[in-house]
Amino acid sequence: MKSFQRKRGWRNILHSRPVLAILFILLLIFAWSVIVFMGKMSITRENKKIAESQVTELEEQKLKLTAEIAKLGTSSGIEESIREKFPVVKEGEGVIIIVEDENQSEVPEKKSGGFFSFLFFWKNWFK
Repeated sequence: MKSFQRKRGWRNILHSRPVLAILFILLLIFAWSVIVFMGKMSITRENKKIAESQVTELEEQKLKLTAEIAKLGTSSGIEESIREKFPVVKEGEGVIIIVEDENQSEVPEKKSGGFFSFLFFWKNWFK
């Protein structure tokens, strides 16, 4: 009977209001921690997406740069790079300047279609 009373004594202590209040407070703290953790997880997910997009951009940039390096390895690539950066020409090359005519009239000329355009006019008129 004493062992039963001892078990009952522990049960009475565990089921007392102060112990239950402490357990409830611990449950609230745990729940709050889980909620904060979920928020941090969503932020981490967004940062992961941003990092992945940056990685793809950097890989594309790497491909472009390797293509440019390969292009500069050829003589035509070197020549093109020099022509883009500096105003140089080879021997025997010249410069062509195209000037537009400033006196050009902007009114389009009206063309007559002849007799058949007159027939089409009347045909469209009676539709």
